[in-house]
Amino acid sequence: MEGERPENTIYVGKKGVMSYVLAVVTQFNNGAPAVVIKARGKLISRAVDVAEIVRNRFVPDVKVANIFIKTEELPSEDGTMSKVSAMEITISK
Repeated sequence: MEGERPENTIYVGKKGVMSYVLAVVTQFNNGAPAVVIKARGKLISRAVDVAEIVRNRFVPDVKVANIFIKTEELPSEDGTMSKVSAMEITISK
């Protein structure tokens, strides 16, 4: 269903990088076999940072399983549609 957020998906926004790192590590500690990190636009670099920090510092046995990139169309404030880059990084044990 639209609007449902899968439990093992982390949506990267404007919080600090370590907030998302903690969320990913928590998912793995709760037994998730894989975690998807999603971001759009300028926040894509923050999602990459999250994946790399988790991989290199906190859970060294995880691997980047998949990287999916796409372009999404979103309505802007003036009502027109604008294209925004989006990325999903799947990391798994």
